[in-house]
Amino acid sequence: MKRLPATGLALGVLACSIAVCRAESPAVLVVGPSVEPLHVSVTAPPAAKLDSAGAWRLVEVDHPQTAVPAQCVSAEGPEGTVDPFGVAVLASIPARADAAAPRRFRLEPAGAADAGATAFEFRDLNDKSLGLFDGGKPVLVYNHGEITDERVPKDDPRRRRACYLHPVYGLNGEVLTGDFPPDHFHHHGIFWTWPHVEIDGKEYDIWAGDNIHDRFVGWIDRRVGPVGAVLAFENGWYVGPKKVMIERVWLRVYRSSDEARAVDVDLTLIPVDRPITLRGAEDKSYGGIAMRFDVPPGGKTTITVPDGVAAEDLPDTRLPWADLSRQFEGVATPSGAAIMISPEHPDFPPTWLTRHYGILCVGYPGVKGKTFEPGKPLRMSYRVWIHKTAADAARLKQAHAAYDAAVKAAWQ
Repeated sequence: MKRLPATGLALGVLACSIAVCRAESPAVLVVGPSVEPLHVSVTAPPAAKLDSAGAWRLVEVDHPQTAVPAQCVSAEGPEGTVDPFGVAVLASIPARADAAAPRRFRLEPAGAADAGATAFEFRDLNDKSLGLFDGGKPVLVYNHGEITDERVPKDDPRRRRACYLHPVYGLNGEVLTGDFPPDHFHHHGIFWTWPHVEIDGKEYDIWAGDNIHDRFVGWIDRRVGPVGAVLAFENGWYVGPKKVMIERVWLRVYRSSDEARAVDVDLTLIPVDRPITLRGAEDKSYGGIAMRFDVPPGGKTTITVPDGVAAEDLPDTRLPWADLSRQFEGVATPSGAAIMISPEHPDFPPTWLTRHYGILCVGYPGVKGKTFEPGKPLRMSYRVWIHKTAADAARLKQAHAAYDAAVKAAWQ
């Protein structure tokens, strides 16, 4: 396994900074109300020193019958590296209809019987792709190596790509994402690219990949537990042999319920040594994170936004979330996934482009563009909310409200 050098990114950094929880000063996590489960990842306060190898749980202060497993994982630093002095706590807190607001949970050690089983597993599928499985069932694949499709002409830059998620699976076992679709060869699963990248007055296109490319640099963190799986990695944007952008990505994948799974994506970009301007496509505003679905030519899809089902494609439209559903191959009923924007995202909510042929595109910083200075991190966070059956606007609003509450969860 390729790992980054010992500069604060290495997988082992966390272990040297973790001790045993101080029981005399228990931490209390405060969360807002929600009718959907709250999937949280919150950096623990310095006073609560945690042993990542131990078993932990969150017990509701006003309702001690409610106790859920908690998992200690690496904390993400402001530049997308492992914070050597921090620990984050992952938990999936079930909704409770009679819960007062806000809800308060005490973090405490758990017995072995309360810890929960670890069902997640990473597997190297080959030298290019890493798969994540939950209870033996595939969840997603991260393609860190170069993937080629022989159907694309050899002189077409869209023939090759790397550093993206595909396949991403639904809860029925269906493949949600598409790769190398015949209508747009350059679309690939869940990816994050821009059509306009300006450096020193020259423009590049990492969306189609003709004169600038993503390359895998190394793993930052990888761990599994009873609550979820964490995968973090670093890529670089290269113009020829020169790296111009540092790209660090954290994935937090939570155990699914019977109806849904949450996959959180944190993306940090840092220009290396000169300003870089990012800009979305004119009049459309694609450029940023996108999800291409597996939709055959002429396939019927339903796109839902906060106002309801969208009858037409939506170019350059501000949205906090958007969802695409269809009846995927081998499944009797419609299913799908939404991209949801963190309330802490810059310029919330950003603009989007949605296409019924099968893609949801977040456009940040949008058609007007923005210049980012070298050494200064740009942080963008999202949730991919995968649902087993069709979800209407009311249900999707509740799911986004749960994401909002999870992001705002804080320790007392």
